[in-house]
Amino acid sequence: MSFTSCLAVAFGGAFGSLARYLVSVVAQPISGSLPWGTIIINIAGSFIIGLFGTLTLAQGRFPVSENVRLLVMVGICGGFTTFSSFSLQTLDLMRSGAMGRAAVNIVASVVLCVGAVALGHFTATYFNADQRIVQLDIEEESGPTQTS
Repeated sequence: MSFTSCLAVAFGGAFGSLARYLVSVVAQPISGSLPWGTIIINIAGSFIIGLFGTLTLAQGRFPVSENVRLLVMVGICGGFTTFSSFSLQTLDLMRSGAMGRAAVNIVASVVLCVGAVALGHFTATYFNADQRIVQLDIEEESGPTQTS
């Protein structure tokens, strides 16, 4: 961990947080019965981290430095995605007795976000000229990865 890495994460986090706020404001009119802003943010963030994370691996089509990966994947995506907001909004739905809407929120968020990260990964694999890049270790923040 270096000072430059910390700055990359901090700058990315500020950008991601601002983007999250703006998307939430724009989505407010459609968020009557479900927190659609949060769902949209988490789907988009999942797609971005899947796409960028795969394209920028050392063997990917567009390899970048570790600091750039930290900026985007930890900073921007970390500031942009909203799992804590998702959790609080789901609890609020449950506490208000809207168990069905809470279940829809959970299923929509988890299924669509896992689908979005997979779509991002497969899109990046296509752009990587179909190199069979497989991440063997679970990536924690922007930790070491292995490819085959």
